[in-house]
Amino acid sequence: MDLTPSPLLLALTVLLTTGALPVDSPTASAADDAPAALARLIDESWQFHLREDPLFATQAGDHQFDDRLPELAPADIERRAKATQQFADRLKAIERAKLSPADQINFDILARQFADSLAAHRFKMYLLPITNRTGFHVEFPELPREVPLETVHDYENYAARLREFGRYADQHIALMRQGVVEGFTLPAEVLRGYEEPLTAQIVDDPARSLLAAPLQKFPERIAAADRERLSKLVLTAIAESVVPGYRRFLTFMRDEYVPKARDSVGAWALPGGREFYRHRVQHFATLDLSPAEVHAIGQGEVKRIRGEMQQVIERVGFKGDFAAFVEHLRTDPKFYADTPEQLMKETALVLKRIDGELPKLFGKLPRTPYGIREIPAYIAPQTTTAYYFPPSGDGTRAGFYYVNTSNLKSRPLYEIEALSLHEAVPGHHLQIALAQELTGVPTFRRFTGFTAFVEGWGLYSERLGLEMGFYQDPYSDFGRMSYEMWRACRLVVDTGIHDLGWSRQQAIDFMAENSALTLHNISTEVDRYIGWPGQAVAYKLGELKLRELRRRAEEKLGPRFDVREFHDVVMSEGAIPLDVLERQVNEWLARKAATSK
Repeated sequence: MDLTPSPLLLALTVLLTTGALPVDSPTASAADDAPAALARLIDESWQFHLREDPLFATQAGDHQFDDRLPELAPADIERRAKATQQFADRLKAIERAKLSPADQINFDILARQFADSLAAHRFKMYLLPITNRTGFHVEFPELPREVPLETVHDYENYAARLREFGRYADQHIALMRQGVVEGFTLPAEVLRGYEEPLTAQIVDDPARSLLAAPLQKFPERIAAADRERLSKLVLTAIAESVVPGYRRFLTFMRDEYVPKARDSVGAWALPGGREFYRHRVQHFATLDLSPAEVHAIGQGEVKRIRGEMQQVIERVGFKGDFAAFVEHLRTDPKFYADTPEQLMKETALVLKRIDGELPKLFGKLPRTPYGIREIPAYIAPQTTTAYYFPPSGDGTRAGFYYVNTSNLKSRPLYEIEALSLHEAVPGHHLQIALAQELTGVPTFRRFTGFTAFVEGWGLYSERLGLEMGFYQDPYSDFGRMSYEMWRACRLVVDTGIHDLGWSRQQAIDFMAENSALTLHNISTEVDRYIGWPGQAVAYKLGELKLRELRRRAEEKLGPRFDVREFHDVVMSEGAIPLDVLERQVNEWLARKAATSK
């Protein structure tokens, strides 16, 4: 999805989604049977999650805490970890064998999340709360698009959240300052341009802040007198909390953090780094694979895809080698839009064509719509080509596919089909919207995501374009292959950097030699892998598992195989770990076999 919240909030979300109960929460009584005990745990964990992470609560459609931001003081982090351990102990006391198949899925997901969250705490992930392109400082200006702003009370909540920002920034500073002391910092190599997202929020006139946007047009139901009062509340909060908070964070980064950022780029250099990286690979992949195994899988995939790309070069009659063809793609103006408007229109046309093909491959489609937007200018130079932002849990906001219209010479038109299939439909929007619309599962499952499933599905969706009639232009098909190669290269590069000691330049050179990505995109991507160890391996590993399961179904069912039914089975439980998915598909195949006798 390439939507990358800060590592701290990711760790917080893991701790909370897994049901970190307050320390004084009553435990399940011995009289509870297994299903009742699990149901109680799930309900208590969800409510605690909403209280502890107000930003997540808003996203999930619960508006009890719309006036708050998370508390990130060390005592809060330790309290959540202690509560998570208590909750994990409660889960272990439940006899899994006495649960229904549906509850066994809930049990398995919780067990994995508990283990991952406790490991994240043990490795002190909270001391790395931002990356070179993500974090609270980048995400906060998007708040007006992510909260309800329909009533007077909504605006009062919004102003209250803005007033909390100064404290929120200071707590991040305190964590990062402790990270400097303990040797947990970002690499200096990837911190170039860190100032831009910060200085964009430090304004002399609060009315010029991005966070003042809701004052431009109030809902008609809000009276003029209220508008004046609410405007004053919001502008005062921006002037007295938001701008000073950003200014303090900028000063901290400039004077303390960046000068002491580590020289190394790999996670191996962190305290306990190699064990930490192995954990992150298994966390993101939801598979028991070592970094060495992932590296070997990547090398094999790179070799295979490279052969397919060579066939396209020969098909278009290009006279030259692979490097020359890639250089042609990177430099010929015909492959690039002249204006942001042209890029957005080309994208919209592809999306509309995709929409018409979806019923051929899916029996169930989401009710929630999606839209497209440009990535905000203040972060566009540092971020990826595109990303997806999910719909709100209360159904009041659609999902959005964000397109990067900066530096147009790095946004080739031949990539639009693959990119759109991944980020919108049948990729992230279809999968995430269907998950949020699930019935008959606990609420936490509708908002739980495992990267290998989510991103594996996105990459699998790019290949589905072949079945939907896309990639008729060989250059577009080469773009698809280049995107697949990009994800295969990640397996090699991520493990190379974080386990084998590769330099940033080694990683850039490997990707430049094997993909048609522009050099700008390659450098920003490599910096992303450096800043977020392990996440990049999930895409290809997830896609390979999905393709393996589909091949198994095709072979076992033969002419009875229905791709629409297969996809509906894959989507039926939301985003789940790959081992759980494999078990679900195997059980479906067993049922199909039993009914054919």
